[in-house]
Amino acid sequence: MNPAALDANLIRAAQGGSEEAFARLVDRHQQALRAFLRRACGDWALADDLAQEALLTAWSRIERLDEGVNVRAWLCGIGYNKLLTQLRSDRRARQREADYQSADHRSSGAAPEDRLALERAMAALPLEQRAVVALCLAAEFSHADAADALGLPLGTVKSHVARGRARLMEALGVRDE
Repeated sequence: MNPAALDANLIRAAQGGSEEAFARLVDRHQQALRAFLRRACGDWALADDLAQEALLTAWSRIERLDEGVNVRAWLCGIGYNKLLTQLRSDRRARQREADYQSADHRSSGAAPEDRLALERAMAALPLEQRAVVALCLAAEFSHADAADALGLPLGTVKSHVARGRARLMEALGVRDE
């Protein structure tokens, strides 16, 4: 039986729900898919992950595959779309990280050690107090706005700010004058 006819028979069986037939299709084409993705992205581990994702997607879409379609080309197309999605996701993540780093450096002229000490001191505050301090001191919310946002009485917000600020100053070794 020629390869195209074998693929056509396996596709029909897989469309009928045969996992064994799909497994045979995978055996026949996964090496070509992996090789394509390795060349396309240059990262073997990523290529293998993308190939796995592509094969899972192929299984979920096998019933929609038209008769006579080149299975290898179809799988490579799915793999390529997975690669494009991954590259877009990576680019967005790098941009978010760059934006965060840029904002973090703009908002704080403090040395990295001081920022780490501040983060540790904030983490030591009770959750409600930390939330109030984050809103009022870091995000520059008014006490009233923080009270509304957190659903706390205004007096509680004010006392949390005062106590939280004092604890942070103490933890950072800064004297309040």
